Amino acid sequence: MRVEKEFVLREIAGDFIIIPTGKTVLDFNGLITLNEVGVSLWNMLQHEVTFDELVRGILDEYDVEPDVVREDIQEFLDKLVSGGIIKRD
Repeated sequence: MRVEKEFVLREIAGDFIIIPTGKTVLDFNGLITLNEVGVSLWNMLQHEVTFDELVRGILDEYDVEPDVVREDIQEFLDKLVSGGIIKRD
């Protein structure tokens, strides 16, 4: 999976926000604000990456339980997929 090129991450007043660009602005209704972990995931999603690679990346960076990480990442990815921000292979 990978982020669609029509979406970018911007820091605005200390908040990290996913912003649509180009024609996507007309189709995407709203903005998504990311926390620190979300920004880490976003950065990993700039390249083709698997779910397991995302999990490993977060486990390497943060002290959290693997089951919690898997559940939280799945929820995050589901939101991005439903918004058309990423596509799964």
